[in-house]
Amino acid sequence: MNLAIIPARGGSKRIPGKNSKLFVGKPLIAYSIQAAIDSGEFDKIIVSTDSPELAELAKSYGADVPFMRPEALSGDYVGTGPVTKHAIEYCQQHFFEPTFCCCIYATAPFLEGRFLSQGLHALEADEHKNFAFSATSFAFPVQRALKRVKNGVAPMYPEYIGKRSQDLEEAYHDAGQFYWGRPAAYLQNKPMFSEQSIAIILPRHLVQDIDTPEDWQRAELMYQAYIQGQKSE
Repeated sequence: MNLAIIPARGGSKRIPGKNSKLFVGKPLIAYSIQAAIDSGEFDKIIVSTDSPELAELAKSYGADVPFMRPEALSGDYVGTGPVTKHAIEYCQQHFFEPTFCCCIYATAPFLEGRFLSQGLHALEADEHKNFAFSATSFAFPVQRALKRVKNGVAPMYPEYIGKRSQDLEEAYHDAGQFYWGRPAAYLQNKPMFSEQSIAIILPRHLVQDIDTPEDWQRAELMYQAYIQGQKSE
């Protein structure tokens, strides 16, 4: 039996009310809940929140909110790790022993159920792996990055600055959408980014962080263009 955990605090300093704010006509968190439902991979979808208003909103879109997040896990500096562990332990005590758990960010409107399924199947296929998470490639070679210095700019990696793009190893980064894991790996604080993890590579046009108002505007434009493109096919 599989558990989805969607961490969603009520507060946000840079984008007030971010998780419940309308994104292209729907609350942002609704997209993550719907992707989890669409995947068909979960026996229970839990939203972990400290906000009664957000709890009711999550329920209206099909998620369970069996508890209000403890105050100790609701501060600005609490990471998703402790929140995920708390939800796993609650599920173990009150519902069932999860086979696999998946932390899904509430700020992932581009997430699609098929990628959640891909992550689960990859983890099921390799008993030696602890996690399977979303990732994507950098659009430009990170080895040719520049840094600002007092008198202008300088290469961050001088040994690579003259290399051709095609001669450099492709680099990837966390896409910030989902993190499948074995319950024991979460509860034992195993590292997410290690040889015991599988990266599920997503296309770059389906990845956008939403941390600032500028990010939000860009994400809405990207999403609208993507949906319009889907309709025209």
